[in-house]
Amino acid sequence: MNERTLIIIKPDGMQRRLAGEIIGRFEKKGLKIVAAKFLQIGLELAKKHYAVHKGKDFFDGAVKYISSGPVLVMVLEGEKVIEITRKMMGATFGYNAEPGTIRGDFGTSQTFNLIHGSDSPETAKYEIGLYFKPDEILDYQMPDQKWV
Repeated sequence: MNERTLIIIKPDGMQRRLAGEIIGRFEKKGLKIVAAKFLQIGLELAKKHYAVHKGKDFFDGAVKYISSGPVLVMVLEGEKVIEITRKMMGATFGYNAEPGTIRGDFGTSQTFNLIHGSDSPETAKYEIGLYFKPDEILDYQMPDQKWV
């Protein structure tokens, strides 16, 4: 059964021109992009996005970081897409992430981590609703779907 996840290429990923590389990895894996937006997240939306972390010592920094520049927000779809994308992203910070993962190959920062992905179906549903209206998410078939 297909599920959906929210992926955000964060300001550092966009500023470092890694969007194409990151999208390409997801597409080559066989995941389907069903929605995408290029935007700069405002402070209020950033606070809603990180609401689960409100009161934690990193909350203000996370809000400031994700709203500091343009991002690419996407909904990906596929079987076990949340588990797959989390593995592909790697550990939260590049210095801990395994080579071959997005963060492991492109990140060394202990602050910036290039990409966000939903961590559960419940979180994905909430996060997708923050960024996309239902009619902005497309339902279509990929011609190679039977092979992935």
